[in-house]
Amino acid sequence: MAVATSVTGGVPTMTTAVLLCVLVLRITACNAQAAAPAVYMFGDSLVDVGNNNFLPLSLAKADFPHNGVDFAAGKPTGRFSNGMNAADFIAKKVGLPTSPPYLSLIGSATLPITGVSFASGGGGILNSTGEQFKQVISFAQQLEYFSLVRANAKLVRQLGPAGADVHLSKTLFAIVIGSNDLFAYFTTGSAVSIKYTPQQFVDLMVSTYKGLLKMLYGLGARKVMVTGVGAIGCCPIQRKSNKTGGCNTGLNYWSTKYNDGLKLMLQDMQLQSSGLKYAYFDIYGAMTNLFLEPQTYGLTEIKKACCGLGNLYADAPCIPLSSYCLSRKSHVFWDLYHPTEAVSSIFSDILYSGSQQYMVPMNVEQLLAV
Repeated sequence: MAVATSVTGGVPTMTTAVLLCVLVLRITACNAQAAAPAVYMFGDSLVDVGNNNFLPLSLAKADFPHNGVDFAAGKPTGRFSNGMNAADFIAKKVGLPTSPPYLSLIGSATLPITGVSFASGGGGILNSTGEQFKQVISFAQQLEYFSLVRANAKLVRQLGPAGADVHLSKTLFAIVIGSNDLFAYFTTGSAVSIKYTPQQFVDLMVSTYKGLLKMLYGLGARKVMVTGVGAIGCCPIQRKSNKTGGCNTGLNYWSTKYNDGLKLMLQDMQLQSSGLKYAYFDIYGAMTNLFLEPQTYGLTEIKKACCGLGNLYADAPCIPLSSYCLSRKSHVFWDLYHPTEAVSSIFSDILYSGSQQYMVPMNVEQLLAV
C-alpha cells in the first residue's frame, strides 16, 4: 500500500497521521522493554549505590578499594560489594538502568523519570539506628527525600498530574532494610537493649515500619517489594566470635521473630490499603538454604569473607590494606557483613522470578504484571 506524502521545501514527508502512528509504535516498543516505568530503592548498605559517598561525616562508606574490584573499570562506587549489588540486578531485570543515588542529583535541574535510590549504608527503620556511623540516611529521611522527588516539576510536567499518579502506581518501590536495627540492638552496651526487651524491640521495628509504609502509600506507592532480614547471625563478624565458626543463634532467632511480625504487618496493610500489592522476599530462608547447599549455587566458602583481615577476614572491614580473595564467585560474603556480587545475583533471581518457597504472595515479576 502506498504511503501518502507531502512535499515541504522539496523534501517528501509522511502525513501527520502516519508520523503519529510511528511515534506511538516506537513509544510502545520502548515501554515494552521495561516491566515497570521506574524503580525507587529504599534501604541500607545491601542496596546503597553511592548515597553515602555524599555524606561527609559518614563512617559507613565503600568508596575505596578493594570495593568495586569487579565493577566497571575496577573502580569503587560506594557499593559494599566487589561488583554490582542487588539494586543493580533488580533494575536490570526490570529493564531499566540502575536508579542513581539521590544525593548525587542535588542541584540538578532534572531528575531521572526511571527512578532514584535513597538507600544508605548503616541506615535503619528507627531514626536512632546508625548513630555509630555518625551520618546515615534513616528510612524516614529516605521517604522525605522521595516526597521531594514526587513533587518534582519534571514528573508532573512530562506526564501531567493524572499521568504522574498512573506512573507511580505502576512503579516498583523496593525496600531492603532492618538488619542494622537488629545489629544495633545486639551490640554490647547498646542503649536500646536497656530500654526494650528483644520482643518489644522487634515489635517497635514492625510498628515503625508500618507507619512509614503508610506514608509511602500516601505518596503513591502501589507495588512494593519488601525483604525480610536475613540470617545475619551467620555473617563473618558474628561467626568469628564462635570457636567453631558457627552462627549467632540468638541474633538469628530474633531475625525470624521480626520477619514473622513483618509478614503479618504486610498482610494487614494490604487489607487496609486499596490497590496496594506487595512481594515479600524470605531472604532468611534463602540464606539458610544457601548455607546448607552451597554447591547448588556454585559456592564453596560460606564462612570466611573474601576481603578483610584476621580471623575469617572479619577482624577488619574491606579497606585498601585488606587482603582479598581471587575466587570471589565462590564466596558467600564479600566482607564482614555483605554478600558478594555472585550472591546478590542469586538472591535477585529468586526475588524477581522465584517460587512461593521464598516469595509471598508473589514474586516481583508477578507483582509488576498485576
